[in-house]
Amino acid sequence: MCVLIHEGSGMYTLYSMQRSGNSYKVRLALARLGIPYRQIEIDILQGESRTPEFLAKNPSGHVPLLEVAPGRYLAESNAILWYVAGGSPLAPEDKISRAEVMQWMFFEQNSLEPYIGTAFFWLALVKGGRELQQHSLEDWLENGYRALGVMETHLAKYPFFVANRCTIADIALYAYTHVAHECDFNLARFPNIRAWLRRIESEPGHVPMDWQPELEAAE
Repeated sequence: MCVLIHEGSGMYTLYSMQRSGNSYKVRLALARLGIPYRQIEIDILQGESRTPEFLAKNPSGHVPLLEVAPGRYLAESNAILWYVAGGSPLAPEDKISRAEVMQWMFFEQNSLEPYIGTAFFWLALVKGGRELQQHSLEDWLENGYRALGVMETHLAKYPFFVANRCTIADIALYAYTHVAHECDFNLARFPNIRAWLRRIESEPGHVPMDWQPELEAAE
């Protein structure tokens, strides 16, 4: 278990897995907002999220998990995004824009993550996962491409998903979309998505999935 510590008082503690898209959402938002935090790496492939100690913090056994105050934990990546981004430009405050952000974040969890996220987990992270889940691949691709098609249509009209600027809706959708090519999805047929990915990556404070906080601190 790797612990990355940022100097500061009263900071968050984030339980995260480096190659988890859901965990990356939170790290990306924290980086974009310049919020310091203490990070504890949890390797779910080694069962580290199923230990009694971790389950006492989050009975679902999932990462990410954010300790927002001593002994008080917040689970579910998109709920964490709302918490850390509240009051910032990443979380719109007008009623319709907030609802639209939630709309796309529900879409991400219901229509994108179960297919592209699951495909990424089994095909890119689990050794031998392709053979174990060969029967599921067709379903992942069919439904994942359907979700990408919805995104492509929206991005034909708008530079971002809500309010013509990058919000936590974009961060939520970016996490697994930007690694879709690692799990058999061909993004060549989605020029608007590819352009949107480049826009997200050019935003101030952007960090890639493999970014390690302590590396920047050491420079």
